[in-house]
Amino acid sequence: MIKPPDEKEVTDDCIVHDHPVPPEELARYSVDRDPYSEADIASYVESQSRDEEVQHVERIKTEVVLGDTYEMWDVTTDSGRWWVITNLTNLYSQKHFPSLDYTLSFHIGLMMRLRSRSDNVDAGEPSPFDEVIRREEQASHRHETAVEAEDYQAVGMLLREALISLIGALRRRTEIPEEIERPQDANFIDWSNVLMNELCPGSSNKSLRQHLKSVAKESWQLVNWLTHSRNANKTASSIAIHSCQTVIGHFIQILERSRIDKNEECPVCKSRNIRTHFDISIGDDGEYFSSCGVCDWTDHPDVAGE
Repeated sequence: MIKPPDEKEVTDDCIVHDHPVPPEELARYSVDRDPYSEADIASYVESQSRDEEVQHVERIKTEVVLGDTYEMWDVTTDSGRWWVITNLTNLYSQKHFPSLDYTLSFHIGLMMRLRSRSDNVDAGEPSPFDEVIRREEQASHRHETAVEAEDYQAVGMLLREALISLIGALRRRTEIPEEIERPQDANFIDWSNVLMNELCPGSSNKSLRQHLKSVAKESWQLVNWLTHSRNANKTASSIAIHSCQTVIGHFIQILERSRIDKNEECPVCKSRNIRTHFDISIGDDGEYFSSCGVCDWTDHPDVAGE
């Protein structure tokens, strides 16, 4: 159809460029950033997808379901994009899980099933107890393939090393008065007594402290018996594994109790929205540090002193 001569051609002045901002530059344009949490998520993704490099991390939203808080992150790598959802932390390819709402529902269901099936310490994220958990997992794997008594004795030996590693991790993170006598490094029972006295002090904690010492002592004795028993078998090995898992979980909880239970507040803005992160670069084998979710305060040694 021929247009009338007096009709002007309408043009669209809206131009959409075909050169998107590179993922590594997106952080410059984010108003509400949380750099320490972003670093935690980036480290997690790179630990799970070792051939990928994270280029951008962005928290999409936070949702509370039945009292549990779930953070949802959009992560871009040099190979693709992932959803990362916390509590417990897991990642999902956006290629296979395009809907975030569906992914959250799937994640909540999966985490509920995992919690109901396992009492193990969560090893999904870096922690000072990675060596302890690794040795305990080695013992569990050896148990699954064991046939002869010697195989079950080996399970006991691996569990023994896990408990000694546990004591080492707690010692490095517990302030022990100078006047307290230090047992030998491999003396698990005496070290358990010393550490529980410091981490669980006072008359109000007497029953709890005695229980922790008793469980630790009995588990250690059971593991050593299994290591040397010529009649070691599957049942004894399984009970020893579960006993050690209980001790590991209890000791880590006691060490972290001061961080979890106390009502800590930010020294700058007085908010109680204090988060805890783990940085493997602090000290000899990594350490926890805190940051505020409201302002920029942190006690990270590389930042706090600036």
